[in-house]
Amino acid sequence: MKRIAFIAAGIAALTYFFDRENGKRRRRMAADRTAGFFRRKGRLLDRGRRRAVSTGYGAVQKAKHRTEEEKPQPNDATLKAKVESEVFRDARVPKGQVDVNAEDGVVYLRGEVESPDLVAELETATRKVHGVREVENLLHTPGAKA
Repeated sequence: MKRIAFIAAGIAALTYFFDRENGKRRRRMAADRTAGFFRRKGRLLDRGRRRAVSTGYGAVQKAKHRTEEEKPQPNDATLKAKVESEVFRDARVPKGQVDVNAEDGVVYLRGEVESPDLVAELETATRKVHGVREVENLLHTPGAKA
């Protein structure tokens, strides 16, 4: 029974594609649609291939650059400028009242600030700057011994 249905479907397809009036047009349309199908699937596969390659490349680069390169120790003038620009960025920090000096990676903070909390905050912020090995905190509050 299945064999007869298969043969009947084959005869119907042959009749459809080899019709005297529309057979040539139907064959061309079937060829165009088939080619278009394979072109679309080819583009889809190529897009997936490119995505897989770029994802793999990104993973390799991420693994390769997992740790940051060791940066050279900045000189004293650069370190002083870096500390001043990063620590005194906040508007409430008194820029003119604190003097910053740097010698061989050691940063000296001198001057007078309003509160003991600000003294500790400035020291902590200075320690976080790249290149600072040590901080000598010589800051004091008004009325305190310098």
